[in-house]
Amino acid sequence: MIQKSYDNKPTLYLIATPIGNMEDITYRAIDILKKVDVIFSEDTRITNQLLNYYNIKNKLISSHQYNEKENIDKLLNYLKNGSNVGLVTDRGTPIISDPGYYLSQAAINNNFNVVSIPGATAFVSALITSNIEPLPFTFFGFLNSKTSKRKKELEKLKNYETTLIFYESPHRLIDTLNDMLEILGNRSCSISREISKKFEEIYRGTIKEIINNFDTLKGEFVIVVEGNKNGNQFDNLSIIEHVNLYIKEGLDVKEAIKKVAKDRQINKNEVYNEYHK
Repeated sequence: MIQKSYDNKPTLYLIATPIGNMEDITYRAIDILKKVDVIFSEDTRITNQLLNYYNIKNKLISSHQYNEKENIDKLLNYLKNGSNVGLVTDRGTPIISDPGYYLSQAAINNNFNVVSIPGATAFVSALITSNIEPLPFTFFGFLNSKTSKRKKELEKLKNYETTLIFYESPHRLIDTLNDMLEILGNRSCSISREISKKFEEIYRGTIKEIINNFDTLKGEFVIVVEGNKNGNQFDNLSIIEHVNLYIKEGLDVKEAIKKVAKDRQINKNEVYNEYHK
């Protein structure tokens, strides 16, 4: 199916909004917010702050992760009646670790236009200021809030050679960094908070350095982590070289032996005996 975005069919506009500074929005986005017939909003209170800043008067409908599917019929009714609809999330680009996918999918599957109005996205700003190789990268978004599941996700990512990008909330940040240190090793890392706001801060260093020097702060964070520069070459390393690799990354001998056993799927005692013989 080919979509011609500007054929005068009713359209759902996915509108990027500021992630911090209210002026980080395009002229086009402001124009579309004024012209659409209704705006589906993740949090109407936050969207109202933006609309008031730009003196925009428009109808808002609450549409967040808990009621998005319930709003599909409401969206389709607007489109079927010839209305153009805007969709915004609290900050940044809809659907990127935010609601909007199910409404967008419904509009496309019912042969209505879906048009992106590009703008701010937090992970892009964090990546280009991270001092970590930008390309290629893998954007993951939020890791699982449960420790066991989060560790499994990191295990799947640990051999990726691409730069890794995550979102994280303040109350889980240190736990997540400790899990990263355990599973990914002591890689180069940056953490950005309050992006584009007056108190924007970027922490750069190794994962261990950041853990040791990080204060408890508010806000949502973007974590950028160096990819695996060792590739998948464990089979080309002796057990001793493999253990020493992790020691060089900051693990003690016991932790390194345990990690090597897990990488190679062999008994820990076998690694211990080989390393200490």
